Amino acid sequence: MNQMILLRHGETEWSRDGRHTGRTDLPLTARGEGQARALAPLVDGRAFDLVLVSPARRARDTADLAGLRDYETDPDLWEWDYGGYEGITTPSIRETRPGWYLWRDGVVPGDTAHPGESAEQVGARADRVIARARAVAGDVALVAHGHFLRVLCARWLGLPPQDGRLFRLDTGTYSRLGFEHGEPVTLTWNAPV
Repeated sequence: MNQMILLRHGETEWSRDGRHTGRTDLPLTARGEGQARALAPLVDGRAFDLVLVSPARRARDTADLAGLRDYETDPDLWEWDYGGYEGITTPSIRETRPGWYLWRDGVVPGDTAHPGESAEQVGARADRVIARARAVAGDVALVAHGHFLRVLCARWLGLPPQDGRLFRLDTGTYSRLGFEHGEPVTLTWNAPV
């Protein structure tokens, strides 16, 4: 693999409002559609050996509006499953769990009805995506979600999944992962268009 281009989907109502959006399948806002279209020059005319997109509508619509074609949806690219915290903002969660931080504290403890995922489980999915990407000769494009792509970056660099906390990622942005002297590096991160 040469480079991996990461596109975070455009804005949704919940991403705009800071609500944890894992498996809820929301459409892009008008602003999110504009963000997705703005990504088109980054992929226009570029040959990708592999294009993977999250099954979520917001990711598929971003891929389509950015002009990516012939992509495969991959369930490993779904966003972090927040379990019982789905749709809830961090300030609301902190009303019952003061100081809560997803990257340190995880999802609802002991919730057997909606257990969600641990950082390690998200990291295992990211590792599978990285293995698929490294198996091709050319460039790879991924269209997915903020927390998932942050975990993927951490795993690309050989860091634990929780270190995804170090890589802020806004909606409608692009990033590039690649190599320097054969070692995995971040080439571009959280770049607006």
